[in-house]
Amino acid sequence: MATTRPIGLNWRSSTLFIVSTVGIGLFTDLFLYGLVVPILPFILQDRVDLPHDQIQSHVSGLLAAYAGASVLCSLPAGILADRLPTRQLPFLVGLTALLLATLLLFLGQNVAVLTVARVLQGISAAVVWTIGLALVLDTVGPENLGKTIGSIFGFISIGELAAPVLGGIIYKSAGYGGVFGLGFAILALDFIMRVLIIEKKTAAKYDDGEVESFNGHAPQPEQDAEDGPEESEEDPLIRKEESQEYKIPPDQPRAIRSFPILYCLKDPRLLTALLLAFAQATLLATFDATIPKEAQELFDFDSLKAGLLFIALVLPYLVLGPVAGWAVDRYGPKPAAVIGFGYLVPVLILLRLVRSGGKSQIIVYCALLALCGLGMGVIGSPSIVEASYVVGMYDKSNPDLFGANGPYAQLYGINSMVFSAGLTVGPLISGSLKDAVGYGNMNLVAAALCLITTILSFIYVGGKPAMLKKRRG
Repeated sequence: MATTRPIGLNWRSSTLFIVSTVGIGLFTDLFLYGLVVPILPFILQDRVDLPHDQIQSHVSGLLAAYAGASVLCSLPAGILADRLPTRQLPFLVGLTALLLATLLLFLGQNVAVLTVARVLQGISAAVVWTIGLALVLDTVGPENLGKTIGSIFGFISIGELAAPVLGGIIYKSAGYGGVFGLGFAILALDFIMRVLIIEKKTAAKYDDGEVESFNGHAPQPEQDAEDGPEESEEDPLIRKEESQEYKIPPDQPRAIRSFPILYCLKDPRLLTALLLAFAQATLLATFDATIPKEAQELFDFDSLKAGLLFIALVLPYLVLGPVAGWAVDRYGPKPAAVIGFGYLVPVLILLRLVRSGGKSQIIVYCALLALCGLGMGVIGSPSIVEASYVVGMYDKSNPDLFGANGPYAQLYGINSMVFSAGLTVGPLISGSLKDAVGYGNMNLVAAALCLITTILSFIYVGGKPAMLKKRRG
């Protein structure tokens, strides 16, 4: 038993500080990802001296390099997170990769160096997202995971959507030094918080009973009678049937025994939840990759004005995101997924109305982007909440199969891999479609993706609707 208490043990191991540290870490990743979005065309044009007709393809390629590296590293990071005794060390290693990536972006003078920088950013993202979300679960327990993840995602969406705004503004007024100076300042804050953090299971070694620690198998608290409806006689039977539904049969192949999370991927609810993450990331990356270039072509906007356009996306997202997250906790993920993606279908199609012109066309474009921001706010929470529930049911039904820490870090690794795949596909396909068939038809393809996601969400997210069950019966 350790006798020397670290300075500030209580606040450094508090739930608020740990969750805030993870939130800042994820915020930093997305913020630095998006900070250079509005200035990438100008970096490639001014610093690398690329021809104008090659800029869009290289912008898409640099955005995709980040996501591609994250796809390859996410699942290994999840496996590592479930087997390491501590989360802090890999959390710090991920930040080191991000610091090096930012330095290379600041100093790079050619496409190769810029690509290496984006790859390092992708590796960092895989580690930070997987380890960070696993650390959240260790801290708050599964019974508080949904609302905590919803709150974090609402916060970090600021980094994703506000970074292009600040990047464009600062680049216009202070150049490259100002943009990356802000990035290094945020990295410094992130580093200090990650060094100071003390995990709850580590803190528990100093004061037994004073610090509560959770893991993937943390028990669900008993519900007080005043907190919800009384249990009916049918409830235990329903729970037993659910447990059998998620029971993994014995005599599985060696790969399943070693990584039982792979068996969960047969579940259509989990696959649909991952589709939600993929579609969300694809849309975010599509906006990031095409808005600055489209604004330059239609309205002759510089980096400052192109960055300001993202405000139309940011504000509705910030207002509606937390409300939608509360609704997911209250009513389940199905309504938000169906309504959010279904709403985006006509809005994305309407983006084809924007034409080259003056103030009136700029207002139309901003209004349509604001409508898109509302939809993005709604679809932010359903994926991770649904995926955590499904995998949690497999974990509860097979308590001896998933190991001491449960399968959650592996789940978040898979989720990060799928999300990163969306960030990869988004800029590549949107850039190619924009060049080949135009901006309006590109958004028609994005609307089709949302329509497919809406239909699958209605069928599978939260379980099949009663009308489909009765029809099958």
